Amino acid sequence: MTRSVAPRNTPSPEGRGPAAGAPSANGAVAIVGGGFGGLYTALSLAEQRDHPPLLLVEPQERFLFLPLLYELLSGELRRWEIAPRYDALLAGRGIAWLRDSVVRIDARSQRLETAAGRELSYGQLVLATGARGQSFGIPGVVEHALGFRTLADVERLQQLVQQLRQQRRPLQRIAIVGAGPSGVELACKLADLLEGAAVVELIEQGPTLLPQARAFNREQAELALQRRDVRLRSHCRVLAVGSDHLRLETAQGAEQLAVSAVVWTAGLAFQPPAVEPAPQRDRIGRLQVRETLQLLGQDRIFAVGDLASLPDLAPTAQVAFQQASCLAQNLMRGHRGEALHPFAFNDLGEMLSLGRGEASLVAGGVTLAGPAAFQLRRLAYLTRLPGRSHQLRVAAGWLADWS
Repeated sequence: MTRSVAPRNTPSPEGRGPAAGAPSANGAVAIVGGGFGGLYTALSLAEQRDHPPLLLVEPQERFLFLPLLYELLSGELRRWEIAPRYDALLAGRGIAWLRDSVVRIDARSQRLETAAGRELSYGQLVLATGARGQSFGIPGVVEHALGFRTLADVERLQQLVQQLRQQRRPLQRIAIVGAGPSGVELACKLADLLEGAAVVELIEQGPTLLPQARAFNREQAELALQRRDVRLRSHCRVLAVGSDHLRLETAQGAEQLAVSAVVWTAGLAFQPPAVEPAPQRDRIGRLQVRETLQLLGQDRIFAVGDLASLPDLAPTAQVAFQQASCLAQNLMRGHRGEALHPFAFNDLGEMLSLGRGEASLVAGGVTLAGPAAFQLRRLAYLTRLPGRSHQLRVAAGWLADWS
């Protein structure tokens, strides 16, 4: 479903947007990107009374609930549960969906241009294009490494696991590069799925896994990897990725490691649409924003989720959830000409998936690991799935499975 947005705005004198809190001539809100930040902002804003017209610009057919992607890989969850269609999520909510990508934004005239050649005007704009894998310019990463951020990535890994289990050749090995949460969670799931058909090795340039995690979760992750015979190679830098090998630099010197596959989870890259005038970015490419989530120097443009750079906040789903609610309120305040409120993050804890039917969590002073933590993690994410109707469908499916 698509709907044209309101007519073009008249820019303010000297080519600058109106001051913060001033109502816009064109009240339409355009949200670029349908990930956590973008979709949840749209859904939250649609619940407000007298909200402005809403347009979500997103090229993909399905929303992807990334924290549960590991359970899709292992078959513990089904595709429709974590990847609902946008048309189903947005139906009847007063949100227009344009299946397209934004390639250029003119902040002075408040207009955007899409890959399909459409030109649309906006009153307020939200940039929520998220992140993609970061290759760091290392030779062979783009050509030979697998990622883990899309449904296609899940299908490729499932095919790889099936192939390795059928072949049962000696010295089969999967190397996972990056021992952050994604790498650790993926290593545990793959080790369980492979059931000894291949060795799983975790490659980390730093001194340890999960350097920013809670101590309890880090300890549980180390134990989970040990139980599955996953080898952690720390202080190990990747020099190049080949079709069947990794070239590494270790404390002992250069090493070539034979592999059946490489999965790359090290780092994120941020590439929002081109904005004129160019916004300020931080050292890793995220857009610098005020506490109100407005871009520095741009009163009509906001950033949310992975793309928004705020001090001491990592690009996580928990941050995006909370920013979406705050941003929806600020968009309404801006639409009414009221002062905007700063975003305040409330740390609700940390959860890790650690293999089939196992997890670890730290929340509200409680630490828990094992099957009970796995069920609590699933229930916590159930309440975060987009839209009440989708939550109820998933809950009904889980109850049917348990019965």
